[in-house]
Amino acid sequence: MDEKHPISNIIVENRRRITVSGVVDVISFDEESVILDTSLGAMVLKGEEFKINKLNIEAGEFMVEGNLLSIAYDDNISKEKVGFMARLFR
Repeated sequence: MDEKHPISNIIVENRRRITVSGVVDVISFDEESVILDTSLGAMVLKGEEFKINKLNIEAGEFMVEGNLLSIAYDDNISKEKVGFMARLFR
């Protein structure tokens, strides 16, 4: 991946299948939200009945199925902050 021009793509199929490239890490996941660390920043997916279908961090690929309600980038999300909270509730 070119560090000067990072690549990240989002494909939404019928609001039921979401494929994201350029994924560096999965910060948080549950049935109603996914927070991804991508090459362009933190991405938040909101929805219902999410299930991860594909995760390949080495290739930067992520696919989730469920009922998608919204997608947003959030520059205020700290990976360390979310990671700490996620570890508390494991």
